[in-house]
Amino acid sequence: MKKNIAIIMGGYSSEFEISLKSGSVVYQHISKEIYNTYKVHIFKNKWVLVDDFDVEYPINRHDFSAEVNGKKITFDCVFNAIHGTPGEDGTILAYFDLIGLKHTSAPFYQMALTFNKRDCLSVVKQYGIKTATSFFLDKGDTIFVEEIIKKVGLPCFVKPNNAGSSFGISKVKNLEEMMPAIEKAFKEDKEILIEAFLDGPEITIGVFEFEGKIKVLPMTEIITENDFFDYEAKYLGKSKEITPAEISDELHKKLEIVATQVYKILNMSGFSRSEYIIVKGEPYFLEMNTVPGLTSASLIPQQAAAAGISLPTLFHNAIEMALKK
Repeated sequence: MKKNIAIIMGGYSSEFEISLKSGSVVYQHISKEIYNTYKVHIFKNKWVLVDDFDVEYPINRHDFSAEVNGKKITFDCVFNAIHGTPGEDGTILAYFDLIGLKHTSAPFYQMALTFNKRDCLSVVKQYGIKTATSFFLDKGDTIFVEEIIKKVGLPCFVKPNNAGSSFGISKVKNLEEMMPAIEKAFKEDKEILIEAFLDGPEITIGVFEFEGKIKVLPMTEIITENDFFDYEAKYLGKSKEITPAEISDELHKKLEIVATQVYKILNMSGFSRSEYIIVKGEPYFLEMNTVPGLTSASLIPQQAAAAGISLPTLFHNAIEMALKK
């Protein structure tokens, strides 16, 4: 008997449109001969199952079921394609755990930890993972710009602590740019992270569970036309993405070891994509994305293709790993 799979997409953050695209890609590539698949849109004002004719059926939040044409639909597994809250920060996953519904992501605590950039950095630092010098601010804090610059230097990056797809991030080159950048970041989040600029190539690495083992995908080097890998660079073609990255065997091995170590340190399962800057031959960890983009412009599909893994195989594996938990 075929399993019923709910593909959740949307969410409550600025990333909801990207999530809808990712979820649609997942829906298109999961075999309907192997699974019964359903698109489920999660928004603050409604949770609905959406059929191929865009007809909406309300989700019963008591058991995450839906009634479609007089038939009750329940699910065996949820494929999480929500970037940001409530999918990537673990909120909705805690709900699934409470009702006993399996999902393709890591446990909710791991998701919450990795979504909070400063908490994630604090954990990996204890294991000797190199990171950028950073400064933290909460909304309402008294801000001393000179003190921040003294610690992190210029240029530096100002970013929301809990956000993705480069929303709210600024590269600050002088003192006058600092307050506007802080205000921009606070529009996305009540906590912000200010990091020293690391001068070196950026490498992004997909790591996930594949057939029961941790697999490191072929790496991608990001070369952007913009000041940094921002929204335009990620989604509007303003960057060059080289997969596999053209790096030395020595650096590749070093990155593979660090990426695997970080995945294990954070007790991850399911998908992840982490960012590293290479400084004098050493990888510096920036952050981990636990619901990475799955659109045609996204990096995980590129890396999977370079590894000879098709999208149906990638998505089916995620479901099978979840069902076995």
